Amino acid sequence: MAISIALIILLGLCGDYLFRRMKLPGLVGMLLVGVIIGPYVLNLMAPEMMTVSGDFRRIALIVILLRAGFELRRESLNQVGRAALIMSAVPAVFEIGGVMLVAPVLLGLTYLEAAILGAILAAVSPAVVVPLMIDFMDRGRGTKKGIPTLILGASSVDDVFVIVLFTVFLGMYGGGAEGSVWMRLAEIPVSIGLGIIAGLFPGYLLYRLFSKYDWRPPKRTIVVMGTAIFLTWLEGAVEPWVPMASLLGVMAIGFVILEKSEAVAHIISQKLKKLWMFAELLLFVLVGAQVNIHVAWKAGLAGIGVIIVGLLFRSVGSHISLLGTNLTVKERLFCVVAYIPKATVQAAIGAVPLAAGVAAGEVILAVAVLSILLTAPIGAIGIMVLGERILDNGERSAYRFKELREGMGLPRVGERVRSKAFDTIWKVIEEKEIWIEAPDTPHLEQNKTQSVPAISLRYWKEAASNGPGTGKTLTCRYSEGDKPFDHHWEILYDW
Repeated sequence: MAISIALIILLGLCGDYLFRRMKLPGLVGMLLVGVIIGPYVLNLMAPEMMTVSGDFRRIALIVILLRAGFELRRESLNQVGRAALIMSAVPAVFEIGGVMLVAPVLLGLTYLEAAILGAILAAVSPAVVVPLMIDFMDRGRGTKKGIPTLILGASSVDDVFVIVLFTVFLGMYGGGAEGSVWMRLAEIPVSIGLGIIAGLFPGYLLYRLFSKYDWRPPKRTIVVMGTAIFLTWLEGAVEPWVPMASLLGVMAIGFVILEKSEAVAHIISQKLKKLWMFAELLLFVLVGAQVNIHVAWKAGLAGIGVIIVGLLFRSVGSHISLLGTNLTVKERLFCVVAYIPKATVQAAIGAVPLAAGVAAGEVILAVAVLSILLTAPIGAIGIMVLGERILDNGERSAYRFKELREGMGLPRVGERVRSKAFDTIWKVIEEKEIWIEAPDTPHLEQNKTQSVPAISLRYWKEAASNGPGTGKTLTCRYSEGDKPFDHHWEILYDW
């Protein structure tokens, strides 16, 4: 299995590099690498690797959903809450309806089999969408109207909604009673609610723990990761009794820590960002390795037709969901395109109908696989291209402070630092984000200046004789072009 991990890292990085050179999303290259080295083409992956592939993909998905949680601010959620709730259900219902309309004609399915296929196709891929939305948020794109937050929230709930519908339709195929169908539909709000609550509680406990003990960032990150993985295990453990959307709980952990302590959330998020570099390779290459192109080939043009019609119906549903919002026509178009990619859910449940004895199970699997091959790259490319052209990117975006803080490695209020020059201990007691004139702007016209972000930190010198509020303080300002923080200082941790 070790050589399989080496292939994932080396070839995945090559695929990422080549596609970025072509101005295309690197994840498309990773997906194609997975298809090529997977068991259905060159078969270079060890069987043991494919056996544990699901666990690796789940862990990688946890990493990116934790990062998403650490980017979800209350004000942004309040801004897009209504639209996100509608988008989590309406587009999926439209797509299922479109598939039910044409699949019986093009593929010879019954209406119930078409509904099962539609439920599989209607799920948005968090593996594709979430990383791209976080990248936009990191760069301040579309944040004025909270568009990336809207897509993050809606797509996460969309998967819960669609998977429950899938189990309902599959149960009806097996002769489920009407009462059980309504019970299944009632699981949707229960699953969402329990998932969020299950994340809020450990999130608050972790905040209290990190507030009391000043652990080093890697230890905090490992504790958060372990808690999130345990939460996803808990979903399977309680599944016989109650439904729980654990991935929403994973995002809720980050949300709570961010709400309670932005400083701690920022530190953990930065470590997760570095961990994501490896997790990204695992996720996309292994998702690609699940794709059986031989099965997809059987779907043919009829399968492509069903997928296209479903996407058209979905696009109409997405547009309707955004009516009444303050989004422009172009911004709505971006949201429509952002709802195209399919990969994770289709790879996970595409073969379930075949295993359950559905007569058209092989056809359903073929179309599900084909949808990954078509929509994952096209959707990812569309998101990247339209996002760069449509989403706002203000000159004085607050996210430029985030980039400055990351680049300089600055501490947060409450953290203790040591002066390398004088070996003295100080504590950060104040932080201000300000805009200053750039020191050198020769490219600008006369009488015009360029504003750049700067962060001012105020330190208090800790000493046995000084009580809080007394003693020496020092103020330092950091901006673009200055030496990084660790050139003069060192952040101190207890453990």
